[in-house]
Amino acid sequence: MKNNHDTLQRFIFENTPVRGNIVNLTQTFQLALNKQQLPAGLRKSLGELMAASALLAATLKMKGALVLQIQSKGLLKLLVVECSSDTNAVLKIRATAKWSGDIQDSQNLFDLVDQAQFMITLDPKDGGQTYHGIVPLEGNSISAVLENYMMLSEQIDTRIWLCCDGNSAAGMLIQKLPETMNQVTQSHDNSAQDFDTWNRVGHLASTIQDDELLNLPAETILTRLFHEEDVRLFEASTTRFFCSCTHKSVSSMLRMLGNEELNSIIEERGNIEVHCDFCNALYVFDKIDAAQLMADEPAVIASPNIH
Repeated sequence: MKNNHDTLQRFIFENTPVRGNIVNLTQTFQLALNKQQLPAGLRKSLGELMAASALLAATLKMKGALVLQIQSKGLLKLLVVECSSDTNAVLKIRATAKWSGDIQDSQNLFDLVDQAQFMITLDPKDGGQTYHGIVPLEGNSISAVLENYMMLSEQIDTRIWLCCDGNSAAGMLIQKLPETMNQVTQSHDNSAQDFDTWNRVGHLASTIQDDELLNLPAETILTRLFHEEDVRLFEASTTRFFCSCTHKSVSSMLRMLGNEELNSIIEERGNIEVHCDFCNALYVFDKIDAAQLMADEPAVIASPNIH
């Protein structure tokens, strides 16, 4: 049986406006989170959000980054996942969380938030316009939050199933594409047929079990769920953990602080340390490094210490 770990596969129901994606993250999930000391419940919530980011990114016709953020005034301050796609159809994912106080392993995202907001950012890397959307965190699961967002903000019927066991994360999405101008002129019979298909497929998909999503290949899952439907499964795309922090990006960020601020930090602490929340890389800059930062043509400096 073919392993479907760290892949995303698209599928469509032939001659209908219904499409879907299935994703499984194992090594991607572990590499993204194993260096972060996360409480178990928060780790699972972040895994679900990682799977969701891949499912949503795969529905977009763009090359760039999709960022999902949950901000709160409760114990949990921030969950953020970034999923970027490139010309090789590889989905690159990173994720992190920030919180205050003591969090129990049994507590999940919804136990920890207060006055929370869900934000989605689309950042095309081809010069297109960046999009930001913000909605209240409504629902009792990440799936429900995203389904509400897609309906309210995008007017797209969407169903999402997500799961995470602490070692792997997985998910499935189905969507009913909005009507085009040609579809608007279809007969009522065709429109009713599309509606019936959407309801039937949604009902069948809702029987999916977590252990199936986590352990079975996409082809097996689709056969079990939709054996009487005409489904086309496309070639798999790869997912992997990737952090975009670099010497150059960290240097550019520090340069924006200005010479006076950099010198003040060094005078107080002896050096400047920048820690990446996503990959745990530590960039250290001393007084000479800071001087080079502010030069017209700064040198490549400061090797990261990985912890």
